[in-house]
Amino acid sequence: MGDQAVTGAGGTPAPERTPDATGEDAAAAAGGAAAAGGTTAPGPTSAGMTADGTPAAPADVSGAGMSADATPPAPAGAPAAPGPQERTSDITAGPGGVMTDEEGVVTGDLTLRTEYADGQVTLRVQYKDADEWYAVTGGRVPLADPAALDAVHTVAVALLNRPEG
Repeated sequence: MGDQAVTGAGGTPAPERTPDATGEDAAAAAGGAAAAGGTTAPGPTSAGMTADGTPAAPADVSGAGMSADATPPAPAGAPAAPGPQERTSDITAGPGGVMTDEEGVVTGDLTLRTEYADGQVTLRVQYKDADEWYAVTGGRVPLADPAALDAVHTVAVALLNRPEG
């Protein structure tokens, strides 16, 4: 593609210049659009800014499917939110072990279970292949989104699994 001339009013070449930092060029261009019968009101095509750089008034975008303050309702016929969920992994506790509410420190080969129920995550450990589970001290926190359970479990495994000591 070759060079093309940029023309100003009347077909004469426009002088080369760099845009100013104050926004006067943009304001002049917007004024020209208004003079030509255009509109300068902020709207969906303005990216939320007016020509003078001030933020535009919020626009109603009903039906866009996004909301910062509420969880969208489940579609009709969708299954109900799942009940209790859990993830398990075998781990090896480090030299200090894992502190539990019921048993104190547990060490060695363990199984870690990350449970989600009623908006809470609870970490529990058991000696590998044992029957009893022990709550990890400090291992209970609220979790608003059950979809984050995998991430919480991954972090817990990374913190508690210390096979090298």
